[in-house]
Amino acid sequence: MADIWLMRHGAYEGHRPGYHAPHEAALTVEGRDQVRRSLPLPMGITAIVTSPVPRARQTATLVSHLTGLPIVATSGLLAEWRAPSIVLGRTVETYPPAYRAWRARRLADLHTRARHCTAFLHHTAQRHGRLLAVSHTLLLGVLTHLQEGPAAITTAARTPWQFAERRLLAAPRPAPPLRRTTW
Repeated sequence: MADIWLMRHGAYEGHRPGYHAPHEAALTVEGRDQVRRSLPLPMGITAIVTSPVPRARQTATLVSHLTGLPIVATSGLLAEWRAPSIVLGRTVETYPPAYRAWRARRLADLHTRARHCTAFLHHTAQRHGRLLAVSHTLLLGVLTHLQEGPAAITTAARTPWQFAERRLLAAPRPAPPLRRTTW
């Protein structure tokens, strides 16, 4: 099974910890420098996949340009959801109640999307070899703690990813052997 490396995008315009990121925010000069400093990549990476969100796509494009590696897929499975304008520039404590309820449902769906994303990444790695997947902090955290089930979201929220940080995605655990029961 091919290795899959996960990478958070670089710093972007308007970044403030604890706030939703503007969807169209571009990498800053510092963000591009972070990406450059993240090189060289681990040995053997042969392809890149990325979220379509601009800051991730720009990170992947810069890595591609600097390394010569192809971007073989852009997938919404790796995307961060687009926050409605009503919460941009607000902290979680000041979100409207209707948005809080929607967000709780959306977070429950995140684990399912992360499972689909893992399958997509493994399928892509079978076709292209060792991958670098560029995405966003919460999804990356859930991907790296997927074995925890839906609790992965809580762990992911407490486990920060630095801009342009890379981590190896653990191989999926095999299913436990079936126990034979006699009746």
